Amino acid sequence: MSETHGEILAAAARRFAVTGYRGTSLQDIAREVGCSKATVLYHFANKEALLAELMAPAIAVLQDLDDQLTDLTGAAAQDVAATGFVDLAVRFRREIAVLRGEFPELLCQPPFAHIQQISERLRDALAGHSDRPGARIAALVLLAGISEACAEFVDIPDDELRPALLTLVRRAVEPVDAPLPQPPTTEDKDS
Repeated sequence: MSETHGEILAAAARRFAVTGYRGTSLQDIAREVGCSKATVLYHFANKEALLAELMAPAIAVLQDLDDQLTDLTGAAAQDVAATGFVDLAVRFRREIAVLRGEFPELLCQPPFAHIQQISERLRDALAGHSDRPGARIAALVLLAGISEACAEFVDIPDDELRPALLTLVRRAVEPVDAPLPQPPTTEDKDS
């Protein structure tokens, strides 16, 4: 990778984090690097290609996590999903910050279309492949919350953030082997 290529990527990451993907033009990125828009287009076919390259390392780790979860069920799937996603989110905080607020729209773009299916499989694994509403809701809230916390709390060092997030996940995830909660009986209400 040439020095200019790397400078363009770094400038794009900064601009996307500040003004969002939609709010950043190729001209904005060129201006920050100190080059022409034509130079940016020499290195990247378009803004989508630039974002795809920025996100490629995080997407590769997410794909690896998805592959690890393929044959896992129950508590094993929950544990690998929780640890793997927390590690990914902490490691790629900057990339998550870039996508903040624009994730649903970006999933419609071809380089990111498969991320929705991976996210759904990750959510299902974190829920222990349970069809219990509580497990599914908790998994979705945790995935969104972990991402948001990693993007928001950039001042918290990784070695503090990771264990805090894992503790939260372990408290919130409904163990798949736990018996279903029983509704209160009329006798319980009378006492």
